[in-house]
Amino acid sequence: MTKVELVAKIAEDAGCTKVQAEKALNSFIAATTAAIKSGEKVTLVGFGTFSAVTRAARTGRNPQTGKAIKIAAKTNGKFTPGKALKDLTAKPAKAAPKAKAPVKKK
Repeated sequence: MTKVELVAKIAEDAGCTKVQAEKALNSFIAATTAAIKSGEKVTLVGFGTFSAVTRAARTGRNPQTGKAIKIAAKTNGKFTPGKALKDLTAKPAKAAPKAKAPVKKK
């Protein structure tokens, strides 16, 4: 699902215009990003938790040369799904029907 599709779905479900739905979504994204940058966690009960995770600096290897390189510390956003999302039963994708080999005529 793309952002445009999500905005359309929110507008339909909430009974508002797509412009209003997009403003609400953008506001949610901005507020969540600001909270994570300030070190807070954003918890939506039943959905999940957005938080920041800091990875320490480390030494890695260049796969082409094998030379050791320094990798700087980095902070990333992280999403941990809540119980409701963990318990989803995803429907397996239908396998495409196998192509039948052409029948040879005698």
